[in-house]
Amino acid sequence: MNRRWLRSVGAVFAGLVALFAVTTATDVVLHATGVFPPWGQPMSDGLFLLATAYRIVYGVAGCSLAARLAPDRPMQHALALGIVGVLLSTAGAVATWSKGPEFGPKWYALAVVAIALPCAWAGGALREWQSRAPSRGVPHASISS
Repeated sequence: MNRRWLRSVGAVFAGLVALFAVTTATDVVLHATGVFPPWGQPMSDGLFLLATAYRIVYGVAGCSLAARLAPDRPMQHALALGIVGVLLSTAGAVATWSKGPEFGPKWYALAVVAIALPCAWAGGALREWQSRAPSRGVPHASISS
């Protein structure tokens, strides 16, 4: 296999793993601290709105990571992760559509699908902006003899 292709797949996979890890960790912490009710219990729309908000932030960050790790074409890698997000969230929405209130309102399942591509674009754009920005490092002093 082509090394560049493996790096591309790895970049998208790394963004996906990072996204799942921080989202799951946040869910666990919010359940453990009592912000969210115990697992399997219904949540209010306001709490699902909170979950949607941090999923947006994490989605942008995960797609930005995929773009940063990409060997080339950062926006396309971010969008590839967005497509993976659409597919996975659509599968989740279909699987939980009529399963009960503990899986959330239907608007939440649709929102998770709907945010995937805009988050991917924002993550790719963020990475492109970062790569064009001038270095913010401390200037190096030159030593002359």
